[in-house]
Amino acid sequence: MQRKPLDAEMELFRDSARKFFQTEIRPHSERWRETGVIDREAFRKAGDAGYLCMWADEAYGGLGLKDFRFEQILIEENAFHGDSGYFITLHSRLVGPYIQHFGTEEQKQRFLPGMISGEKILAIAMTEPDAGSDLAGMKSRAVEDGDHWVLNGAKTYISNGINADVVIVAARTHPDNPHGVTLFLVERGMEGFERGRLLKKMGLKSQDTAELFFRDVRIPKENVLGQPHKGFYQLMQGLAEERLIAACGNIAGARLAMQITRDFVMQRKAFGKPISKFQNTRFVLAALDTEIEIAQTFVDRCVEVHNEGKLSAEDAARAKLYTSEVNGRMVDAGVQLHGGAGYMEEYEICRLYQDERIHRILAGTSEIMKEIIARSILD
Repeated sequence: MQRKPLDAEMELFRDSARKFFQTEIRPHSERWRETGVIDREAFRKAGDAGYLCMWADEAYGGLGLKDFRFEQILIEENAFHGDSGYFITLHSRLVGPYIQHFGTEEQKQRFLPGMISGEKILAIAMTEPDAGSDLAGMKSRAVEDGDHWVLNGAKTYISNGINADVVIVAARTHPDNPHGVTLFLVERGMEGFERGRLLKKMGLKSQDTAELFFRDVRIPKENVLGQPHKGFYQLMQGLAEERLIAACGNIAGARLAMQITRDFVMQRKAFGKPISKFQNTRFVLAALDTEIEIAQTFVDRCVEVHNEGKLSAEDAARAKLYTSEVNGRMVDAGVQLHGGAGYMEEYEICRLYQDERIHRILAGTSEIMKEIIARSILD
C-alpha cells in the first residue's frame, strides 16, 4: 500500500535531508563506531541546516515547524542514509521540548538559541543503576540551600552523555513523597558534575552513552525546570511523543532491513538458483512485509493524531510495542536469510540486528508497554 503522499514542501524537505545525511553523516559513520562518540561538529552542521528543534519560534532562531512529520522524515532519512547513533531527535524532540514547555522566558532565551544552532547539545538523565522504568525508586537527591539546590546522585545509560552541554536531571526533592521529583538544568562545567565511563554497548556503537555523577553540585534556582517537586508529572507528559519517536525509528529500521535482505536473497544462489526462489524465503518475507506495511499505516496515523494533540498513552504504547517487535522479527529473519554472512559485522544486516535489540527496552520495555495497554482495557 502506498503511503499517503507528502505535499511539495515536505518532499523538498525529504530530498534535502537525504542529501545532508548522505554527505555529512554517513561518510563518518565507521570512524564514529570505532570511537564511540559522534563528532560535535555533526550537531552544528544539523543546526546550520535548520534540523534542530525545528518547532522553536523564530524569535529564538527556530523555524516554527510544529508538524511532527518533519521530524518523522529526519528519523527515516537518518535510518537509511545516516547513522543509527546520531541522536539529533533525542536532542530536538525528546529533551528540547521540556525547556519549551516548562522553561521560564529567561531559560528559553539562555538555552534555545544554542540548542537550535547545535552549540549546546542536550541529554536527559533519569535512569539510575537501581532504577530504570520505576522512577519512584530514584535515589538521586537534591536539597535546598539558600539560592541553590545541592544535588547528589548517579545516573547511567545516558545517551549523549559525553557530548551533552546541558543535562535535564531528575532528582528526588521531597523525602516523604516518592513522586516528589524536580527537574534541574545541569550545565557543563558545574563543580561536582562528572562524567564516568563511555559505556560499550551491543549496538548503536557510535552513540555516546555514559555514566554521570553528581557530588554536591550547587545548582542555582534559576536552573530549576518547571515547578519544584512536579518533575514526575512533567516527565509523564513527554512519554507519548518519546514512544512515537521510537516507533518511527523502529519501522524505518525494519524497512531498511527488508530492503537489504531482499537485495541479498535475489543475488545469493543456492543449488543453482537465487534463494529468493525458495518458498521459505518468499513466505518469510511476504509475512514480514505485511507486518511492516500494517505497522507503517498505524504509525502514520499516530503521527496525524499527535499533530492534533490527541495521541493517547495507550496508542503510543501500542505503536512502540508493535513496531519494536516487528523490527526484531525482521532483523532476525534478515540475519537468518543471509546465512553465515549475516553474522559478520561487515554486512549491514548484522549491525542492524545489534542496533535493534535496545528498541524493545528504551522508552519503556515491551513489558511496560503491555501493562499500559492492559490497564486501558482491563482496569
